[in-house]
Amino acid sequence: MNTSELDSQDRRYMADTHEVINVSSELQDYNLYQQDVALREAVAREGASWANESLSTFGEKTGTAAYLELGHLANKFTPEFDTHDRFGNRTDLVTYHPAYHQLMQTAIENGIHSAPWVDPKPGAHVARAAMMFMHSQVEAGHGCPITMTFAAIPSLRTTPALSKIWEPKITSRIYDPRNLPIEQKAGITIGMGMTEKQGGSDVRANTTRAFPLGASGTAEPYELVGHKFFLSAPMCDAFLVLAQAPGGLSCFLVPRWRPDGTKNPLQVLRLKKKMGNQSNASSEIELRGALGWMVGEEGRGVRTIIEMVSMTRFDCMAGSSGGMRMAVSQALHHCSERSAFGDLLNRQPLMQNVLADLAIESEAATTLTMRIGRALDNRHNEHEDLLVRLGTAVGKYWICKRTPNHAYESMECIGGSGVMEDSMLPRLYREAPINAIWEGSGNVQCLDVLRAMQKTPAVVDAFFTEIGKAHGGHSALDTHIRALKNELGDLSEMEFRARDIVDRMALSLQAALLVQHAPAGIADAFCQSRLAQVGQHNYGTLPRGTNCAAIIARATPLILN
Repeated sequence: MNTSELDSQDRRYMADTHEVINVSSELQDYNLYQQDVALREAVAREGASWANESLSTFGEKTGTAAYLELGHLANKFTPEFDTHDRFGNRTDLVTYHPAYHQLMQTAIENGIHSAPWVDPKPGAHVARAAMMFMHSQVEAGHGCPITMTFAAIPSLRTTPALSKIWEPKITSRIYDPRNLPIEQKAGITIGMGMTEKQGGSDVRANTTRAFPLGASGTAEPYELVGHKFFLSAPMCDAFLVLAQAPGGLSCFLVPRWRPDGTKNPLQVLRLKKKMGNQSNASSEIELRGALGWMVGEEGRGVRTIIEMVSMTRFDCMAGSSGGMRMAVSQALHHCSERSAFGDLLNRQPLMQNVLADLAIESEAATTLTMRIGRALDNRHNEHEDLLVRLGTAVGKYWICKRTPNHAYESMECIGGSGVMEDSMLPRLYREAPINAIWEGSGNVQCLDVLRAMQKTPAVVDAFFTEIGKAHGGHSALDTHIRALKNELGDLSEMEFRARDIVDRMALSLQAALLVQHAPAGIADAFCQSRLAQVGQHNYGTLPRGTNCAAIIARATPLILN
């Protein structure tokens, strides 16, 4: 056998089984801001055009392959917890992968935790929400302490004596994760402890007690004894905690360290094993005489902390909207590069219907979130303030509840490779239910809407004024609004019907905004599929005549070499 025959035989048995063809590339090295038309238009429309340059810079950074990888690493290498050091000293120390710290540092250096409070200029909340929206696409878990730190300021400002001490370090753009007393730190973060086993959302059932150390009342010191089933996030420097004072349920600021440099007996029992949000250390704790200062008035704890909760609910909207955007971006990108049955997936009619539908859902969520951002920027205006009161609960309920199925459908567009754990889609899918449950589940949001309408009837007028701006823009919307007014006029069994009512409110608000501001094809497709069609529908049921290709082109992110 000659050499040539031997070489040929050897090659025959080599493991060169196939050529890798017809697969999509990773969606990376693109600008999360510049490649999101709906976001850019919303930022301009809602008053934050001045932030375009900084948002573009932020979008470029967060869309790089290296930065997107941080999200993967922060969830692959999850937080670890130690109760004591090796010498037996109680530490309650949570340690994180460096990727998590990089995400936190970026968020704080860019003011996602504080910017609107430090510089409350027009469009400040919109610009900040746009950054939150983009950063959530990279990784959602770190958003928990960022959100709570941001949201703590309105509650603390009810008590100037505490705000004066704490606010400068809360709003600092220095990230300092060290476990030290605040006096030794240039920047701090704030967490929250409301939930107890026996109460859950019913915080008035809380049993944690607060005992005054001397004088009682606002800004005075107490010792807290009790248990919190969820405390987010335990590495924060202090927490807003609800406890029963002699005068009723009250809010307290509880630090990790006492002013004398000793560890405050806020003891972490365990980290929670969650299906998603794994980079974020949610914990269960006991308060064993922990020092805390009363925030707000005694017996008005819910009223005090609700200022914080309204902000965290808004961030749930921004985070879920960001999750939708990343999920559909992944699907759109994949289908722009993958072929089947003789053509690219995004050119095939049925897939076009699904992709366009997912893109419409994402744009509607983005549009509503940014509109509420503008309302937050203008709370001195009565209409805008009333819109915040109702629109935040409606938006949080609807957007967060729509996100899980949106993530799943995006995953299905990608197929088998989208199920793989080295894809981003499984993480997006596991994250999707979190915001729907946290900061008040769906039922809590619906009941809050009913309470707002009953206690402050003006919110209803403000809501209809807002959606009325689109009157005459689409017949299906006009019909929907008339039916909604009739529903709200029927006061029988309101609580039983609450979800249906809030569903309709959310759809009418999103539709009104799209009719006013989105391309006509998107607004029409939304109204026809969400308002005019009867019954329940999956994604991919847009009506005939929809220009799916145009919707897909608008939403598809491009990697610019």
